[in-house]
Parts: sequence; structure tokens; C-alpha cells
Amino acid sequence: MPARRAHGWRWAPAWVLTFVALWPAPGYAEAVMVLGALAAIVRLLLGRFRGGTRLLSGAAWALTSALFAAYWLPQAISAIDAVDVGRALREAAVDLRYLPFLWLVAAAVANAQARRTTFNGLAVIVGIWTLDALAQVAFGTSPLFWGLDQLKQLISGRPMCTVEQMAGIDRLSGFLGPCNRKLGVVMASLSPFLLFAAAARLRVAGWLLASAAVGVVVLLAGARAAWITYALVLVFSGWKLLGWKRLLGVFGFGLVLLGVLTVASTQVRERILLTTHALTADEAGVDTALSGRAQIWSAAGCMIAGHPINGVGARGFRQAYPDCDGSPASRPAWGQGPAFHAHQLVLEVLSETGIIGLLLWLAGAALAWRAWRYATPQAKERARPAMLALAVTVFPFNTHLAFYSTFWGGLTLMLAALYAGSLLARDDE
Repeated sequence: MPARRAHGWRWAPAWVLTFVALWPAPGYAEAVMVLGALAAIVRLLLGRFRGGTRLLSGAAWALTSALFAAYWLPQAISAIDAVDVGRALREAAVDLRYLPFLWLVAAAVANAQARRTTFNGLAVIVGIWTLDALAQVAFGTSPLFWGLDQLKQLISGRPMCTVEQMAGIDRLSGFLGPCNRKLGVVMASLSPFLLFAAAARLRVAGWLLASAAVGVVVLLAGARAAWITYALVLVFSGWKLLGWKRLLGVFGFGLVLLGVLTVASTQVRERILLTTHALTADEAGVDTALSGRAQIWSAAGCMIAGHPINGVGARGFRQAYPDCDGSPASRPAWGQGPAFHAHQLVLEVLSETGIIGLLLWLAGAALAWRAWRYATPQAKERARPAMLALAVTVFPFNTHLAFYSTFWGGLTLMLAALYAGSLLARDDE
């Protein structure tokens, strides 16, 4: 009896890795994503006309599509009576492009060879970003960003960032540059791929070396949400490898490193001092410690009370904020202008998509958990890096970037597809 062909598509890993590598140039990354979505559609149509698709297993196909639906349906339903109906409908229509791209991402981990290429490729990319950020620590400039900036000026005559943005840099920015201060959260969310790959090759020594290097970058990048995310990554990637006692030693070393960086780095010291404002035990101190998020969360509560069923519309927070601003006369902690989003997953979903949106997100989480619960030990092991990356990214007891934005929404959906595709792969090994 002939051997069954493995699911997947040999070019899928290249699409995914190119998409991630181009994140510093969002326009090109978006173009790769759209072209990848179109390629997936063509591949599916051709496969079906040949007697059945070879892209994904049935279970991976179903879970990937269900997770997309849990993300997209709240957006579509919220558009019915959104604050800006036209924009909300356009956003919902445009975001349909994610579905075929997620099938492509799941296909990139649908068999053992493709999964090794994709996961190892992501580990290499994160490793390069880490070395680049450490070079910025040592020499004051990110080599990757400098190269991209020179290329941008050569092509368009304009730099990647304005003079004001370059002058206002207050943290390590790495390959993304000072006008896109997401280095910490991106590195923390994708760090499981590097840490698991390092542990697979060099065991404890590899994990310790990789975790220390990424930890320095995450701390200096200054995003306290990234500190929480990375701490979760260290716990759930290190406890089985190191044991609890040695893992506690790792966190002890991390506290010492944080103390050293607090003394040596103005940026880290400012983040620590800002956090200590929460100890004043008054509302203003807490809001200062949270960089104005208490004021934003209060506005989110106002939107939830006013639009409990389906919210103000995905990405409608900015338009709805002025009517829910409790202190419009005072200057907010983030500067001038309205808040763009709720900075917290549950509040973003409730305020922008309502109870319907939250129930659909919870349904997606339940399906993802059910798939994990009933998976074989081998399936769990091969999906562990993607599972951990997705779990810490959507960890609800933290602050977050906007999940319905193009960048962070695309990153989260990509992780969801990597998780579904690797967990429910049908390897011919």
C-alpha cells in the first residue's frame, strides 16, 4: 500500500518567515501577507480540483477556521451600529484576507519537515533581532534599522523616522526603530521559539544563554507588559528543563540584572520610578504608574455600559473616547489627543465588540483548550513553542497592544494558526 503524502505545502514556510522578517517595513509585510493569502486560495482550488486538498488535515483546517471566526465575527457584528459604521464595515471586509493566510500559516507547520523549517526559522529571526538589539546597547545604533533606514532614504528620499521621533527615543528600539516602540512585546511574545530551539540543541546551557540575552533586550526595551509576558515564558519553558529550584535561581539572577540595569540605564530607572507611583495609594498615583491606563480603562467601562451588546465597533475606541473621557480638561499621561484603544484584551473586546464579542473570544479559547486537552503527548510536544507564544500574548492579566490593529492582530492570528497547524498535524514519520 503506498505511503500517504504528508499534508502541507513546501513553499508555506517561506511565506511565513518572509512575512515576519519584513515587520520593520509594515507595507511590504502586508503585501507579502496578501500575496500569501492569494497563493493559498489558488493552491486550495487547484488541490480540490485534483481530488482533495493537501494543504491541511481536516482537524487543523477546522480549528484554524474556528479561531479566525472567533476573532472576525465580533468585528463584523460590532459594525452594525458602530460609532463609525463605514470604517467598521471596511475593516471587517478587509480583515477577511487573514483567513486564507492563516490556512497558509497552518500549512507551514503541517508536517515534520515544514515545521522544523518554520520554527527554526523563527528562532533564527528572533536570535538575529536579539543580537541586533545588543549591538544597539553596545554601539548606540541598531545595524538592522540603520540599514533599513539607508535603504528607505535611497528609495524614497525620506528616513524611516522623523527627526522628532529620533530625538524622543526613551528605550531600546532595535530593528523596529524609535518610531515603532514595540520591540519589547514582540521579543517577549516570540521568545519561546528561540528558547525551545536553544534548549533542543544545547539543553540547559542553550536555554540559559538565550534567556539571558533576550531578557536584557526585553528589560531595556522598557515595556512593563513585556516584562510580565517574558516572565511567563521563562516559567513555562524553563520549569521542566531546569526544575523549580534552578528556575528560582534564574529569577534571582534576573532581579540582580534588573537592579544593575536600574543603576546603569536611565530608561530602566525611569520605568521603575514610574511603577513606584502605584505605592502612593491614590487614584492619581496609580494612573501615573499605569501611564494613564486607569483613565483609559475608566473610559472603556463607560463604553461598555453604553454599548453592552456589540460595543462601539472594532477600532472605534478612538472615536468614542471623547464622550467617555472623565477629565477632558486635564492633560492625560500619554500627552495630547484621545486614547486609541483600551490597552487590555478583555476591556478592548468588551468595549469595541460587546458581550457578543467576549463570548465568541471565549468560545475560541475553549476550542483551543479542548484541542490541547485531547491531543496526544507527541502532538503537545511539537506544538509547545507556538502554544506558549500564543498563550502569553493573550494572557488576560496584563496590558496589551490593540488586537484589532493590523500589526498586533496579524501577529496574534499567525500564532493561533501556528498552534492549530502544529498541534493537529498528521505527520508521516
